[in-house]
Amino acid sequence: MNRFRLLFVAGITLSFSISFAVAAAFRATIPSASRVGTLTSAAPMLEPRSGQTATLLPDGKVLIAGGMRRNQDFYKSAEIYDPATGKFQSTGEMAERRLGHIAVLLRSGKVLVAGGWVGRSTTDSAELYDPVTGKVTAIAKLTARRGEPRATMLANGDVLITGGDDHDGPSGHLSSAEVFHAASLSFQATGAMHHARVAHTATLLNDGNVLIAGGKGETLTPSAEPYDPKTGTFCETGSLVTARYKHTAGLLPDGRVLIAGGSDERDWNGNLKSAEVYDPDTGKFAPTSPMNDSRFKLPGEAVQLQAGRLLVAGGSREAEIFDPASGTFLVVSGQMNDKWHYMTETKLRDGSVLLAGGYANNDQGTAQTWIYRP
Repeated sequence: MNRFRLLFVAGITLSFSISFAVAAAFRATIPSASRVGTLTSAAPMLEPRSGQTATLLPDGKVLIAGGMRRNQDFYKSAEIYDPATGKFQSTGEMAERRLGHIAVLLRSGKVLVAGGWVGRSTTDSAELYDPVTGKVTAIAKLTARRGEPRATMLANGDVLITGGDDHDGPSGHLSSAEVFHAASLSFQATGAMHHARVAHTATLLNDGNVLIAGGKGETLTPSAEPYDPKTGTFCETGSLVTARYKHTAGLLPDGRVLIAGGSDERDWNGNLKSAEVYDPDTGKFAPTSPMNDSRFKLPGEAVQLQAGRLLVAGGSREAEIFDPASGTFLVVSGQMNDKWHYMTETKLRDGSVLLAGGYANNDQGTAQTWIYRP
């Protein structure tokens, strides 16, 4: 069984310790005062997708690119969501069918698309999407083939790319990292991480460093390591309270980082409710209040909302908001019709958030979308 299937669809089980009806009845007891914002269904995408990317463009529209319809049925196609009409329209295709790739809006207004799976193999290819023309242009290749790496825009406009999976290479899960130089449209290797990682998180800190946390190499790792772009090196810091991967992370107003959800070694049978907070001043992680529902296969970055709150969605029928003032999670009013994994979440200019795609307890993607409104 290939690594893509291990990451995206392995271990799927239909056994549940509690029925949805009982769970729904329990959550119905949550006081309405503890709920914040609303989640409603929106117009569907043109194609059912999971594992796609979603990038907010300079004009406020959203580029949805790649992903899969089902296992091994990947997309070249891309589409644009227009908040003014609430609808999707097609745009130029990528050069390759991609899943688990990166997509980053550059300061030029173009979108860097790179890596991912292109079938049963991973790729080192990269391209630029131009929203003005709706076309893509091939550029220099990554220094390594990477499936499901993490990409973080640095303070200078370059992009740090970490870890991932090299399905065909001898290294398997990768500890290597590289930097995309926006001015020259080139990739350059940088210092390696201390641990190989895939399905980790990478969060830009207020000091310009990037916190790499969790993920899986040969085994699940609780380790974390900040990357210093000035020296091009990673240094080890305190370990997570709970080893996890396929989790989410988000920067809080005071510079700390929330880490939430994910799974332990049991994957589908080990979904986590727990959450913790990293303090860059002490280099330590400390537990915080758990989420209201366990969830994994989440977007790597939680969406920042007003008042420093963070939206956590995916892997559950409900969305939740982390409130840093109280250190607790609040449940959003309204539900999705299933637990959609590997969906995307994109904050729009008006403060609402577009949630799109994903798959439930099989490998079939959905075209459904939702809008969160504060």
